[in-house]
Amino acid sequence: MGRRGRYHVYVVLLADTVLQEPRFLRSNPSYVTGKPCVYVGMTGLDPDVRFDKHMAGIQSNRYVLRHGLRLLPDLFEAFNPMGREQAQLKEVEIAIDLRSAGFGVWQA
Repeated sequence: MGRRGRYHVYVVLLADTVLQEPRFLRSNPSYVTGKPCVYVGMTGLDPDVRFDKHMAGIQSNRYVLRHGLRLLPDLFEAFNPMGREQAQLKEVEIAIDLRSAGFGVWQA
């Protein structure tokens, strides 16, 4: 695959324990109780590989490392793969859409 289509967006389900993190809560003032909490990111790797790296502490986001449960492929698979600029925009778009739906969201 060429460089144009080698980036992926991904969404990680976070455990509800992330709601005990003050910074996460402050970043999600419109969070609706009972909705999922997620991490949204982009990568040049396969999302499964990137998730494994997060969980192993390799270039990991602290919320994913501490509270990550699994990927939510239904929220991103249809978009992948894509070019870098597209992935950057799609990452923001997904985060905005999920936050608008009441999700707790941390975006890379």
